[in-house]
Amino acid sequence: MIYQFDVFVIGSGPGGEGAAMTAAKENKRVAICDDFPLVGGSCTHRGTIPSKALRHASQLLMDADNYQGVNLQTLLKSADSVIDKQVKMRRSFYERNSVDVIDGRATFIDSHTVEVTGSKGFPETYTSESFIIATGTRPHHPEDVDFMHPRIIDSDKLLDMRYTPRSVTIYGAGVIGCEYASIFRGLRIKVNLINTRSQLLSFLDDEIIDALSYHLRENGVLIRHNEEYEKVEADERGVTLYLKSKKEVHSDSLLWVQGRIGNTENMGLEELGIRVNSKGAIVINDKHQTDLPNIYAVGDAIGYPNLASAAYDQGRFAATHLIRGECESQLVEHIPAGIYTIPEISSIGFSEKQLTEKQVPYEVGHAFFKHIARAQIMGRTTGMLKILFHRETLEILGIHCFGYGASEIIHIGQAIMTQKGEGNTLMYFINTTFNYPTMAEAYRVAALNGLNRVNFIN
Repeated sequence: MIYQFDVFVIGSGPGGEGAAMTAAKENKRVAICDDFPLVGGSCTHRGTIPSKALRHASQLLMDADNYQGVNLQTLLKSADSVIDKQVKMRRSFYERNSVDVIDGRATFIDSHTVEVTGSKGFPETYTSESFIIATGTRPHHPEDVDFMHPRIIDSDKLLDMRYTPRSVTIYGAGVIGCEYASIFRGLRIKVNLINTRSQLLSFLDDEIIDALSYHLRENGVLIRHNEEYEKVEADERGVTLYLKSKKEVHSDSLLWVQGRIGNTENMGLEELGIRVNSKGAIVINDKHQTDLPNIYAVGDAIGYPNLASAAYDQGRFAATHLIRGECESQLVEHIPAGIYTIPEISSIGFSEKQLTEKQVPYEVGHAFFKHIARAQIMGRTTGMLKILFHRETLEILGIHCFGYGASEIIHIGQAIMTQKGEGNTLMYFINTTFNYPTMAEAYRVAALNGLNRVNFIN
């Protein structure tokens, strides 16, 4: 039997969900397919949701300074309850909007047909006018590292750990590596963080990078920069990471978080003439169309910016274009970054380094949380809010936040940065009355601090 649809979505993460919901609202017959039996994709089951739940639990442990009877498995169970709630909620979206949910792996037969092999063990055929690929990514595995060994794990395998290591070496100091370094230290696990570059998270503002490095080290994380592995050896006692610098790093476990690759192989894409780059990312145009105009791709499967929030929007944009033939919407120029280390980080817009390279005349306004009444009340005095603005027009050019609630605080600045004309200037924060005491008040403090610098210069 052949099943027919108007729109067939492959992958039920944020990108797939955004696409399916948009198409369903336009009264299209929609199916969404995933080779994982529960909806939500890697974001819900392996990435964003579980890691942030773990991070929150780790933060509470550090705050309480009470570790009695708590281990990694306890924290993992706390993440399970959040995942269950997310799955039930997302499943209800599809049920209410009459979206067919199909369990299995999809492979293209031609530009309008896929075969899906699921738990039944035999393929079923589906045809559709259009397809949207939102298959996400998975951790990259070098061939010379034995990921079958129980002491060598990646960010997916970590969630299934049945023991709590005394020490962990994290290879890869990107966002995931830095977040898990914080989580493990919250459990008082010894952490070696191996960075292949010269500094942590180089896309951030230098002042934020310095603050992150300081606090990770202050919490007991040993950071090694400019290092690359030569080989990995593991036995029942632990793992030894041999570095090209001739250093040897010993630990109970190795967490490998160096790179991710698109889940796009063995889908029949190459046979259809759809280009995929060396990292498994699908090549698209500005409308999210692949080399075949009725097949679209969104989310992490296309690469940058690799954010769940952006993926959902990309899914909406792709669905709108395939239905209406036009879509003026694009991702906004400045997308906020949220990094859930302890303390957390969020930023939007340009960094000081970027503005210096562009030779933009800018100035800086700071608000340190230790001076903010709400932060003092909550005992969250570590951190700051930093505003970068044009020295002559006072236009806001970048906002960087380090500390408690950073990923929430950033959205106030984001809303102002998106305004046109005089609405996007430092004066908004100076002339606006904020609730007191709040963390949002940091915007007014930082704006006044920056304006004082300009007035002093003038």
